[in-house]
Amino acid sequence: MAVNSIGTYDFPSRSRQELYGDDQLVHVWFQENMWFCASACFRAPKAMTWGDFWNGLLVPYAEEDPDFDPGARRVWTLHGEVIEPRDDQTLEEIGVEHKDVIGMRVLA
Repeated sequence: MAVNSIGTYDFPSRSRQELYGDDQLVHVWFQENMWFCASACFRAPKAMTWGDFWNGLLVPYAEEDPDFDPGARRVWTLHGEVIEPRDDQTLEEIGVEHKDVIGMRVLA
């Protein structure tokens, strides 16, 4: 389908990394979860540990799902690869970058 334009679009993104300083946007996709139909976006410091990210941001959000079990076993993915984040690792050490999507699937 052809697009007719009245001009070029030459505007910087309003969500580019440089606007967030030491923070970044991190998307978390609760895969195979009927309660959350799309990924959630969190603003988090690059130096935030996984334990703080999990307990401070993800758990309070995920508790909206009445079936959420914070102790359930999960598979985490980043860039299509399985990761096993440790509570003491920072998001940066894990390899999370601005606007990345972390996938999470609960094991049966």
